[in-house]
Formats: sequence, C-alpha cells, structure tokens
Amino acid sequence: MEFIDEELLQYSENHTSPESELLHKISRQTHLNVLKPRMLSGHLQGRLLSLYSKMIQPRQILEIGTYTGYSALCMAEGLQEGGMLHTIDKNEELEQRVRGYFNESGYGNRMKLYIGNALEIVPGIDAEFDLVFIDADKINYGRYYDMVIGKVRPGGYIIADNVLWSGKVLEKYRKKLDEDTKAVMDFNLQVHQDERVENILLPVRDGLLIARKK
Repeated sequence: MEFIDEELLQYSENHTSPESELLHKISRQTHLNVLKPRMLSGHLQGRLLSLYSKMIQPRQILEIGTYTGYSALCMAEGLQEGGMLHTIDKNEELEQRVRGYFNESGYGNRMKLYIGNALEIVPGIDAEFDLVFIDADKINYGRYYDMVIGKVRPGGYIIADNVLWSGKVLEKYRKKLDEDTKAVMDFNLQVHQDERVENILLPVRDGLLIARKK
C-alpha cells in the first residue's frame, strides 16, 4: 500500500536534495536488471539515511541487507575519516555488481562487503557500531536486534526498514497473519518495550523504526 498521496510524495522528492549520478544509476539499473527492485531504498529514504549518517558522523556502520548497495552508499556519505562500513548480504549473485558500485563511488576502501549469513558473520566483526541499519529477512529481525544491541555504543543508533510491512501491521490491511507480518509486529513491540533505547517509528515509505541506545 502507499501511505501518502502520489503527488505529495513527488512534491516531497522534488524538494529533497538530489541523489548523486551514481545513486541514480544504481536505481535505474536495479529496476531494469534485478528482481524485486522495490527493495531499493530510493531517493527519499536514501537522502534520509544520508542525513542521519552525517548528523551521527559514525566511525563504524553495520548494514544487514545490502541488496544492490544504494543504502550503504547513502550512509557512507557520513562516515568519519578512517571509518568503515560493514555490509552483509546472502545473495552472492549480486556481489560483483555491488563491488563495482562501491569501487566507483570513491568510498570503496571504507566499505567491506560480506557474503553469507549475518547471524554467523556479525559476531566475528570486531567493532563497536555507531549506526546499524537492518533491512533483511523479516523473520530474523528480532534476532538481528538482539545480536547487535550489545555492539552498539551508548548514543548509537539502530534503524530498521519495512516496519509497517505494507500496512499489514494493522489487521484491516491484511488477509491473514503470516510469519513475516508477525515477525515485524513482534520486532516493533520488542524495540518499543526495550528500556535500553528510545525509539520512534516513522511512516516513511514502508516504515522506519529508529532506536537510540541510551
């Protein structure tokens, strides 16, 4: 479902700083050549991630769910000098494409792409994260959160995408309570009840949950 009138959305994008030529290229090529292009963060959400990263000025970023690299490159714009972005995806078919985009961006030496299971990879990354972005399989959102919360510094942020799940978090917008929808709802409640963080759920695109570790 769309949460905002299409013309209002276009107005918002028209009054948002433009994406770079490379990001525009990634968006276009993803829509032309990659399955499920709706998974791409896109212009509006990408500029929001960039803005958050520039405000936080992270030294270490973790992303779970790379897809074609759009969101990773947006967040890399705010990295401190000498900082590193770690991004993980299980789709090895996209690896060459993503590495090419990273190398083209100029951030390539500050971005590390891992191919595999995030639940196995993250514990082996020796870093304290300033910013974590979760945008992967919804079934494991709660497990990803439990895994990373202890690796986020006090004052650091966790952002999770798709937390409104096309509106299906509300009964009136779903035909049945499937596993993914239940997982998203459980995750939202899990974060909301976690006294270690303060949180806000924003109805941007498919919903962004932002939690700041106290």
